[in-house]
Amino acid sequence: QLWVAESGGGLVQPGGSLRLNCTGSGFNFDYYAIGWFRQAPGKEREGVACVSASGLNTFYTDSVKGRFTISRDNATNTVYLQMNTLKPEDTAVYYCNAYSYTSDGEHDYWGQGTQVTVSS
Repeated sequence: QLWVAESGGGLVQPGGSLRLNCTGSGFNFDYYAIGWFRQAPGKEREGVACVSASGLNTFYTDSVKGRFTISRDNATNTVYLQMNTLKPEDTAVYYCNAYSYTSDGEHDYWGQGTQVTVSS
């Protein structure tokens, strides 16, 4: 059975930290780029960070640079998003996406999301 799942969300005070986890099964996880997206109430879903299949290349949206770090452990099919110095504007549902484009086509899998709330 194929699935992608996020965990690690919660309520944190401004300036605090959380680590989100993305795991997957049913596909070759280490062949997939993994991205973290978020969607705040009333706003469109936006890309936050992504990591290449090898883990060698990463990308961050400007608003999280220097505060968030994405990493992966292909041995355990896990991608982490370490979030530090959290701000109220980071409040959103965070989604994990696994993406691959190969000779047999495009593959795109999403998790159900995990809520992150930054509030005092």
